[in-house]
Amino acid sequence: MIRVAPSILSADFTVLGQEIKSITDAGGDWIHFDVMDGVFVPNISIGIPVLESVRRITGCFIDVHLMIVEPQKLAAAFCRAGADLVTVHYEAAEEENILAAIETIHSCGKKAGLSIKPGTPAEIVHKFLPMVDLVLVMTVEPGFGGQGFMHDMLPKIQQVRKMIEEFHPGCLLEVDGGINPETAELVIRHGADTLVAGSYFFKAKDRKGAVEALKIPFKGE
Repeated sequence: MIRVAPSILSADFTVLGQEIKSITDAGGDWIHFDVMDGVFVPNISIGIPVLESVRRITGCFIDVHLMIVEPQKLAAAFCRAGADLVTVHYEAAEEENILAAIETIHSCGKKAGLSIKPGTPAEIVHKFLPMVDLVLVMTVEPGFGGQGFMHDMLPKIQQVRKMIEEFHPGCLLEVDGGINPETAELVIRHGADTLVAGSYFFKAKDRKGAVEALKIPFKGE
């Protein structure tokens, strides 16, 4: 099954409620919620009050991507605010604090993910696999929407898929950055099952068609 998770980082926040509804109306599977602190990445986005508001207006699965330093300090707060899954970055804190964040997320009854930046080798995922429900491979540098897809990340996606199949078959493999129908086909062929689409989805005149275009090559497989 291929999941599509439109990122509201690219939404029109003056009509956010309508933008959220358009995700489910278009057949989007998840809502991707990007949190940036201006420290871990050179940008600031949205946080807990917005997540609480989004949770009140939708029952859709909310996939929160924390691009913040020391995520163990705020992981529980994002869980309480309405996240269904919280993903933390390997590079955002000492390893013991990343493990603490994952433990906190699970203690809140939520799913936990681990994300790696383009410069981080796939091998670091191995030790975390038994503890996480999702691995997120970034195919752009985190911090800004609308960037171009980094094709040299395809071997990394394939490596992570191989580790998942060997050590934790139930773990999901998400890819975020520059996703459109052409790059979606590439990342799915290399093992991804969950696609974050920001600019591509929200700029589409036909958003239902946009979601279908990401999945069409793989229907029936």
